[in-house]
Formats: sequence, structure tokens, C-alpha cells
Amino acid sequence: MDVAFRKIDIDAFDDEVLREPDLYEEDPRGPAQALDEAKQKQVAVRSALARNDIVDALSIVLDNPPYGPNVEEAKNVSLQILLTILNTTKSTEISTVIKSLSMDARDILMKYLYKGMGKPGWGDISGSVLLGWHEKLTEIAGTGCIVRTMTDRRTV
Repeated sequence: MDVAFRKIDIDAFDDEVLREPDLYEEDPRGPAQALDEAKQKQVAVRSALARNDIVDALSIVLDNPPYGPNVEEAKNVSLQILLTILNTTKSTEISTVIKSLSMDARDILMKYLYKGMGKPGWGDISGSVLLGWHEKLTEIAGTGCIVRTMTDRRTV
């Protein structure tokens, strides 16, 4: 019985097929440059956390996050930075920190929360911390933040 026909990629013959690069623009930075920027952000975030400036630390990590398939290492470094910030923030300060963020920064924060929740074992952070941030973020930004996060093709 001939089953070779099952191994043919029929999308290769279709000119109108949508591929992932067609859905959004990739990160213009190369993998090395994105990783360098993530490491620089890590140093800046540590100094902001030393000053106990959570808002500045969160703004640093949420500004221009790495997108696309070729910058996975930079994405992981950025996620670890964010998880450190979330873990060190007191639960009473979460609402004021979120209120100080722009709408775009809130959407990016939601993307990072979902990415953290998607990690096996929730990474290096307690699930209650991520869920607490998610609850406060949804209260302040509304369900529109969740919808924008789920429909955006660019993943952090």
C-alpha cells in the first residue's frame, strides 16, 4: 500500500496560504542584539528594585519586549526578570503599580502572565502570585486586556 501521498505538504503548492511571518512583523533585532538588550534591562531592573521602585522596574521590562521565533533566549531572560519583579512586589502595591502603566504596557504584562502560567510548574514563582496579578490586572484593565492579549499574534 502506497502512503507516500500523506507526506506531501499541500500548503507548499498553495500561493494563498498564510504563514506565521505573514501574520505579523518579526522583531527587527537579531537574536544577539535582543539578548544583549534583555541583559541590559536585567541590570537596570535590579538597580530599580534596589531603590524599591517597582513601577520603574516594570516599565523597563515591559518597554520593547522581544517578539518572534528567533529570540527565544531573550524572551526567557525577560520573563525571568518580570517574574522577579512580580515576586518582590507586595500584594498591597499591585493595584497602584498597574494603574501607573499604560494600556499597551498592561497588555504586555498580561502576555507575560499567561506565558508564566504556561510554564511547567509555573517556573520559579508561586501560582498564587501570578493569579493575584492577573486578578488585579483584569479588575483595572478590564476583559479587553485579555481579548487583546489572546488575539495578538506577537508572543513574548
